[in-house]
Amino acid sequence: MEKNEIISPENLVYKKPTLMNEVPMHYCPGCSHGVVHKLVAEVIEEMGMEEKSIGVSPVGCAVFAYRYIDIDWQEAAHGRAPAVATAIKRLWPDRLVFTYQGDGDLGCIGAAETIHALNRGENITIIFINNAIYGMTGGQMAPTTLVGQKTATCPYGRDPQLHGYPLKVPEMAALFEGTCFVTRQSVDTVGHINKAKKAIRKAFEANMAGKGSCLVEITSTCNSGWKMPPAKANEWMEENMFPFYPQGDLKDTTKE
Repeated sequence: MEKNEIISPENLVYKKPTLMNEVPMHYCPGCSHGVVHKLVAEVIEEMGMEEKSIGVSPVGCAVFAYRYIDIDWQEAAHGRAPAVATAIKRLWPDRLVFTYQGDGDLGCIGAAETIHALNRGENITIIFINNAIYGMTGGQMAPTTLVGQKTATCPYGRDPQLHGYPLKVPEMAALFEGTCFVTRQSVDTVGHINKAKKAIRKAFEANMAGKGSCLVEITSTCNSGWKMPPAKANEWMEENMFPFYPQGDLKDTTKE
């Protein structure tokens, strides 16, 4: 950039996706949801699917996702997003259909819908935000809460003898005949953000090609629920969540 050149939006490194509405987000500072919203909006725009995309958002922190990304949305009851997405995709097979769910919604009350939709090979993508806690309702233990991790409902830390073990959803999904792409990514660094975006695009393209179900987990932070500042939360995630929830593709048959 020249010394006297006027700085304009075109000259900035980051350009807000045109599908993102001019609405202040309700997410806490440092929350991963806003970054993932941006990636979803960018991918839909780059694929030219603005008029043919349908998102399904159930209960949880992302319940208001429809306010931020300017596509068609359908609300779903708690945990039932994969069932609703199944119906939408079967009625309109030419649509790009995806769900956007948290770990409590997907892995607890919605576990049955998640498992069976993926196993059936429905041509939908499930975007799974795993921050190891119930973020919206006060920081309770979630199915993905780590052993020893403290929450409002396990203040002494998760005890496997009492609470069971954390649920690894992608590892399960990778075993299903109906899934074609299962991956676990993160958005804590620029490099990870780029990988997450590529994963979302691969999943969407596989759905439109009729190759089967896709699951994209985003290992995320919850600064409020973890009671940490954003930078510290990212460090804690890297040190504690990444070893238990390893990043990368668990299954990819999209080229077959």
